[in-house]
Amino acid sequence: MATTNEYIEYVCEQIKGVGEIRYKKMFGEFMVYVNNKPIVIVCDNVPFVKKLECIEEMMNQAQTGYPYKGAKEHYILDIDDVNLCQAVITKLEKITPIPKPRKKK
Repeated sequence: MATTNEYIEYVCEQIKGVGEIRYKKMFGEFMVYVNNKPIVIVCDNVPFVKKLECIEEMMNQAQTGYPYKGAKEHYILDIDDVNLCQAVITKLEKITPIPKPRKKK
């Protein structure tokens, strides 16, 4: 089951206020960018964030999972908990670099 447009809009609505938010469809799923930084991957209507030390304490009760085959384990973000989402995303946004543009062939 792929992520629905309604769900990705809901995710973006829940995290508004943390910066400039946009999303991009990738391989039938979505990447959510905050200030042009890839922060949340949404697969099968489940939002995932990377398991990083800076959010470990905040996410110690969170479920974990794999957004796609071959991926590393990620935290599953409780998108209904607006305060937690905004806190986690704010921390991740500070340490996540803006991706370098790909060179054209």
